[in-house]
Amino acid sequence: MENKTLTKYAGKVALGTTLSRILGYIRDMLVANLFGTGMFADAFYAAFRIPNLFRRIFGEGSFSAAFIPVFNEYLNGKKKTLTQDFLNVVFSTLFLILVVISVFGMFFASVFTKVFAGGFSDNPMKMQLAIEIARLMFPFIFFICLASFLLAILNTLHTFFLPAVAPATLSFSEIFYIFLIAPVIVPNSQIKGLAVSVIIGGILHFFVQYPKLKSLGWNLKFKLDLKHPGVRKIVFLMIPSIIGLSADQVNALVDSRCASSLGQGSVTALYYSNRLMQMPLGIFGLAIATVSLPVMTNAYSKNDMVTLKESLGYSIRFTIFTLFPAATGLMVIGLPIVKLLFERGKFNSLGSIMTNDALFYYSFGLPAYALVKIFANAFYSFQDTKTPAKTAIWAVVLHIMLCFVLMYQIGVGGLALATSLSAYFNLLLLIIYLKRRIGGLNLQRILLSFLKTFLASIIMAIVSYNVCKISKKLFISVPVSIVSGIIIFVLVLYALKSEELKAVLFNIVSGKT
Repeated sequence: MENKTLTKYAGKVALGTTLSRILGYIRDMLVANLFGTGMFADAFYAAFRIPNLFRRIFGEGSFSAAFIPVFNEYLNGKKKTLTQDFLNVVFSTLFLILVVISVFGMFFASVFTKVFAGGFSDNPMKMQLAIEIARLMFPFIFFICLASFLLAILNTLHTFFLPAVAPATLSFSEIFYIFLIAPVIVPNSQIKGLAVSVIIGGILHFFVQYPKLKSLGWNLKFKLDLKHPGVRKIVFLMIPSIIGLSADQVNALVDSRCASSLGQGSVTALYYSNRLMQMPLGIFGLAIATVSLPVMTNAYSKNDMVTLKESLGYSIRFTIFTLFPAATGLMVIGLPIVKLLFERGKFNSLGSIMTNDALFYYSFGLPAYALVKIFANAFYSFQDTKTPAKTAIWAVVLHIMLCFVLMYQIGVGGLALATSLSAYFNLLLLIIYLKRRIGGLNLQRILLSFLKTFLASIIMAIVSYNVCKISKKLFISVPVSIVSGIIIFVLVLYALKSEELKAVLFNIVSGKT
């Protein structure tokens, strides 16, 4: 597949994700204004990490990595009736598993919460609140994972925009709740109402995507067959990929557990800093990762290694081209951005400083987070889920050790730094193993692209940092600083004749993005 087509697909994901993330940040600002960084927010975000872990396993994480290559096999080698039967069986199996997990989780919510937020043990009220919120939110796992199943199907069918924008339903549900329902609820119960709105958002997420699936000529019916060869193959591929793709969630669990021991506001600061870092990661990094998996899987199923390696190489260069400047920008003007977005109501200047401390170190690892997914996708396209799992285990071990060392030296920022360093370590291992598997990746071309991006990013950072000082009014200085930085970055890369910039400009001019 041509690089320009890959850019077009990534552009659709990026556009949909941008719209979803904008609504998400409006939601985060409203939640921050209502609950600040106190006990209620800490309890909510600690509890919210639990369904997110299961979402990564049975949603767009390890399940998708195992499902998409098998679904591609059926699309390219089986009749439509057999492929439809395969979808029905997978849907039914997943449905049953998610029901069991949701019910089981509600009964054992206290156990899960104590694992994720053991540091709350010295504050019984906060611990009990987190347990109650976790119990309320477990049904969210059922709906959000089924929604992720639809996302995987649609992406494999080369439908990218709707699945990317669909998560906005979660933000819409929470915003609706904060504006219209929360004001008439007793303050001590408002945070539980927010948990209920999360479940409603998960329901909407599923039903927004389903009509598109039907319009493409596919539907889902209940047909349980645990002996179906497609299901068995997915399970076989999924077991090791649970470890590989859940590494970031395990790291998040460790971060949450450690942050809960650092004092009031640490869990919330870690959450908001991660959310800010996730903005460019979701728009650019995960956009190219989302489209690269079905593209590389399709190439491998046709034994077209030339296209596979070309798609992988371009994905690497495009990730560096987009995320290196984003990381640099967040590290340079992170504090003004945090203050502009969150510092109001019960979210004070101390909360901004704590959030920026974590954001700085999270941003350092931003390119690595995306590149790990790109390289892991290459292995998943070969139906090799064991190698990424192996590297992820070593990265998690390193992350845990670094957390317990750095959290006492740098505080909440140390937890973010541990995450970044372990991501780079994981990336290094994946590069080594992949080179043994498929040979060279035209590193000279990648290095040249990196050097151009590095130079443009440094110039951009200098300009953005100084422009941000032009006004004490953050709603003026921050947007002007960001826009100025982007303009300088584009101009420098244009002068350096960046191949990735040309691909983006081509799609914009031709109206294909």
